[in-house]
Amino acid sequence: MRAQVMTAPHRPLAIIELAPPRPAAGEVLIAVKACAVCRTDLHIIDGELAHPKLPLVPGHEIVGTVVEKGADVDRFMIGDRVGVPWLGWTCGVCEYCTSGRENLCDRARFTGYQIDGGYAELTVADQRFCFPLPAQFDDVAAAPLLCAGLIGYRTLRLAVEHSAKGERIGIYGFGAAAHIVAQVARFQGRQVFAFTKPGDTAGQEFARGLGAVWAGGSDEEPPEKLDAALIFAPVGALIPAALKATKKGGTVISGGIHMSDIPSFPYALLWEERIVRSVANLTRRDAEEFLALAPKAGIVTTTTPYPLSDANRALADLRDGRLEGAAVLVP
Repeated sequence: MRAQVMTAPHRPLAIIELAPPRPAAGEVLIAVKACAVCRTDLHIIDGELAHPKLPLVPGHEIVGTVVEKGADVDRFMIGDRVGVPWLGWTCGVCEYCTSGRENLCDRARFTGYQIDGGYAELTVADQRFCFPLPAQFDDVAAAPLLCAGLIGYRTLRLAVEHSAKGERIGIYGFGAAAHIVAQVARFQGRQVFAFTKPGDTAGQEFARGLGAVWAGGSDEEPPEKLDAALIFAPVGALIPAALKATKKGGTVISGGIHMSDIPSFPYALLWEERIVRSVANLTRRDAEEFLALAPKAGIVTTTTPYPLSDANRALADLRDGRLEGAAVLVP
């Protein structure tokens, strides 16, 4: 099979012919139809996330068809379409797994990081962490749901847990996750305030087209105080900026797996019971809830398809901010 392979950090991926993987007990072999490109892939390839499996096939927003089953697979049949997300395996017995927090499992393994992922023609996955996909989404449109959508949904859910109403939601960094969660927030009756790189008028127009009531640069303050702020750009300086824009009792959530250092800021920005927290990974509950919600909310993903051979170009376009929505590799 053809696959894009990472051999070391800071190097371009190499397209290589590999032996097809075989499913072990409890695993399914999947013919990959589409795999979205995530900023986490950049963090791995750029060496910002340490200790990846090497050599590694990246990619964790996988849509494909089951073509073979390992022993004891009972959730799927040959020919079923499935999605595979970032969380690829958990132990099921640690204190986190047994308390509904499997996203924090001490021994968790992640697709496209410790487990070979979807930048390939074939991949294997644990059946427990594969999900049926809504028929309303074709393969390319469904791929960004598997991380951008799931992390955006979890970030929004945690953000409004501690807010009395959660009516005004700020979103910092209007990329793949933001363009999906903005639609979820609008479906839930919330107002969306979009923050882009200063001067990014195209990104601001994109946000307004998805229902944002206001869009401006991350160096601006919104016209009203926010109930909660979701941060998807990996820029630590956005934490104090978002706190400044958030009202008393509001919440600031960092939805990324990596962020530059947070600069010091005056305690007054945190005071008055504001909350700062992060999102780590996802749970199967998140996936089940979001994939059921997505068609009801009328989610439309904005995608740019690339052939598998152009993975490095897709990564470069993401790194340099040349995309609206998500890049998707199509083997």
